[in-house]
Amino acid sequence: MNILMNYRPNFIHYIIDKDLESKKCTDVRTRFAPEPNGYLHIGHAKAICLNFGIAERYHGQCNLRFDDTNPEKEHEEYVEAIKHDIQWLGFVWHGDVHYSSDYVEEFYHYAIKLIKKGLAYVDELSTNEIKQYRGTLTHSGKNSPYRSRSIKENLIYFSKMRDGDFPEGGACLRAKINMSSFSMVMRDPVLYRIKYAPHHRIGEDWCIYPTYDFSHCISDAIEGITHSLCTLEFQDNRILYNWILNNIDINIHPTQYEFSRLNLEYVITSKRKLNILVTKNIVEGWDDPRIPTISGLRRRGYTARSIREFCHRIGVSKQESQIKLSFLESCIRADLNKNAPRLMAVINPIKIIINNLPEGYEEKVEMPNHPNNFKMGFRYVMFSKEIFIDRLDFCEILHDKKCYKLTLGKEVRLRYAYVIKAESIQKDNRGNIICIYCSYDPYTLHKNPVDGRKITGVIHWVSATRNIAAEFRLYDKLFTHPNPSSITDNLSNNIDPKSLTISKGVVEDSIVQPYNSSVYQIEREGYFIIDKRYSKKYYPVFNRIVTLKKSNIY
Repeated sequence: MNILMNYRPNFIHYIIDKDLESKKCTDVRTRFAPEPNGYLHIGHAKAICLNFGIAERYHGQCNLRFDDTNPEKEHEEYVEAIKHDIQWLGFVWHGDVHYSSDYVEEFYHYAIKLIKKGLAYVDELSTNEIKQYRGTLTHSGKNSPYRSRSIKENLIYFSKMRDGDFPEGGACLRAKINMSSFSMVMRDPVLYRIKYAPHHRIGEDWCIYPTYDFSHCISDAIEGITHSLCTLEFQDNRILYNWILNNIDINIHPTQYEFSRLNLEYVITSKRKLNILVTKNIVEGWDDPRIPTISGLRRRGYTARSIREFCHRIGVSKQESQIKLSFLESCIRADLNKNAPRLMAVINPIKIIINNLPEGYEEKVEMPNHPNNFKMGFRYVMFSKEIFIDRLDFCEILHDKKCYKLTLGKEVRLRYAYVIKAESIQKDNRGNIICIYCSYDPYTLHKNPVDGRKITGVIHWVSATRNIAAEFRLYDKLFTHPNPSSITDNLSNNIDPKSLTISKGVVEDSIVQPYNSSVYQIEREGYFIIDKRYSKKYYPVFNRIVTLKKSNIY
């Protein structure tokens, strides 16, 4: 199935085209290699669409490989969540799921090969000492006192590391390259470290684990990956990627290419910082609708189709940029505008009593489920003597003539129903309006007044006697800072207290349990999804996905 219908070439496509033409490779193999230490976010969606999209375009294959060499932070829960997100986005990985931990014996074998070549040594400096010895961008590093150990000694000490004879942090295996290299990455990088923590797949069989730099390139080679795609922060590591593959005598040599990561306005795309939000209970969890995890976006109501379209529109390049949040919102609006049935709800109700209707009056009013797609059918909503409108749609004294609200002495149209005119109001002891008394024109159902008077305002409504009580969770941006990734102090200081507002209201009773749809455009309010976590029978809870464009409100 062709998931990515639109093809938008980028610099990686041109590289692959050239590689195929020159016979550098005869088929294309990519991989998506997340670490299972958290849930995927919108930035990962970009990488997923790129890697799986390339495999689809070139009739190749894309592997799913978990980079699981850091047992302290990884969990099977994250593995399952990542697999679910990829499938939900509409992609299928080639063959079985791969894990870096599948190759622990191979990693160990290649580490020993480097030692025997005199290209790796066991170092007993502490982490801080290694950092100090590495030097700076303007000053060369200096050799560790353990760098001159013989090959025989290094084999013995590496075996001791494997057998658990060192405490955690007591030793590590480093590549012997050049402590004066212009590249900090090449100043004897760590290849193996000791971790006394159970692994989610291999238990406690191993206490030494390879670093990402060591395991990543070897895993690519073992799986026959032709084009290893990663974000720009790994650009400086490419020289080490090549050094390792050149020196372990492996037959296949993949090539690494880098592209810019996704930076989205008002959004954090760092699993580490997202984990802080989750563990400190700043958000409900990894699927909180205010954070950009794929599970959070899904619960918010974003569709897989809209996320793929977003990734298609922003494209792939080497140029770092910050994408406006409105760009993502426009993708979900475009999708739901075509596909979401319409519904009327009142989020902040105020009662209207229509004086010239008899007590108990009810009338079925026909409404289209979609104003531009009658194939989606019609529904009937009860019009009654008492109705609710939104409190914000009434103004006792209207100062702005261009504002189309209901006000005393003025007429507006009820959506798909009659024209009404406000005649008087009732207030409580505090001066708050609690009821509006109106009259209606009985000759204006689905048509203009017979005398030709112009009605400019249209407001939505729900019967006060035929409705379902509902809760509306109005989500907005989580952060007040447009670039929260740049925040270095406490993240919680930049949380918008209005990122979630909960309102109690009513919805037309044409939806009943079981709900015949989960996503709706609520007239003039926005697009909403029924949150199954909080909804109860006959009490739906709606999450606002996105507001309507301002031009669509009135």
